[in-house]
Amino acid sequence: MTTPPKIDPRQAVIDTCLRMSELGINQGTAGNVSLRNDAGFWITPSGVAYEGMTPDQIVSVGLDETYSGDWLPSSEWRMHLDIYAARPEAGAVIHTHSLHATALSCLRQDIPPFHYMIAVAGGTTLRCSDYATFGTKALSRAMLAALEERSACLLANHGMICFGPTLDKALWLAGEIETLCHQYVIARQAGTPVILGDAEMADVLARFKTYGKQTRDIGAKDTPAVDAPRRI
Repeated sequence: MTTPPKIDPRQAVIDTCLRMSELGINQGTAGNVSLRNDAGFWITPSGVAYEGMTPDQIVSVGLDETYSGDWLPSSEWRMHLDIYAARPEAGAVIHTHSLHATALSCLRQDIPPFHYMIAVAGGTTLRCSDYATFGTKALSRAMLAALEERSACLLANHGMICFGPTLDKALWLAGEIETLCHQYVIARQAGTPVILGDAEMADVLARFKTYGKQTRDIGAKDTPAVDAPRRI
């Protein structure tokens, strides 16, 4: 059997950037993508359009705040670094200026549980961080506070950021966050959304812990995400 060729992780970062554009969750050079590696992480370079990006332009950044190569890392490299340093479960990070998430970030309000899928970020709200200037340590600190017990948040007057164990999972989450923000905007235009209660969201969060798992991977004390039909 022929072993499939190993994908260059730097190309995987570029492919994720291109998918972001295809999905309509980022514009131009506004967002950035990174992927953890043994020494730190790979991240998109500063100010380079995704369509013309090449693997040699993807920058290797160390957790000691050093980088190698001829290209400067994204201006938001510090947010990525601090997520990797603080959250060992993070394998990839995506930051976007997606339309509806960015619009809501300008309101500087947490998004309440108007829909049960708010739990996809890990809690009962989608938090919005305090404001700080882009590319600064202050922004990174504000972001980490908003990400406590969460895997995504809005960045005040800026956009959104999220992480996942893989690039695919992080991209999926970025898409879900933008969809939720779009839905919330529409719901508020139509009226006043009915907010789910604490008990309702506690049930959702318990189920989300096993979402995507098979029966063999669910513990006896876990709440199954799916009320499965009877197996024969």
